[in-house]
Amino acid sequence: MKNDVNSCHEMSNEEILNIEHTDFPLYHAILYGDKTLTAKFSKRLACAVKHLPVRVSFSYEHDTQKAIEAGVRKDPTLLLNGKIFLEGLTQAEIISKKFEELLFT
Repeated sequence: MKNDVNSCHEMSNEEILNIEHTDFPLYHAILYGDKTLTAKFSKRLACAVKHLPVRVSFSYEHDTQKAIEAGVRKDPTLLLNGKIFLEGLTQAEIISKKFEELLFT
């Protein structure tokens, strides 16, 4: 699924951000939590990383039991490549900063 890199949007399940940039590293993200908070978080995530040299394969998980099994304690929580990356309804600026630290340090 191709996305418009000039817009912030609620991400679709199985969407890949920056899909057209096959030279960018690909990270696998799962966003755990209720539907309202994960929708808000996904929009912030789309805004936060659209300008970075990264692709993010994205999916939602709304099952509480699966969240518990993954070690999730806050709603919403973003797992990146199987590890907790961000917890809570994080601001786009903080999401950008965390991805920049991941990519450039």
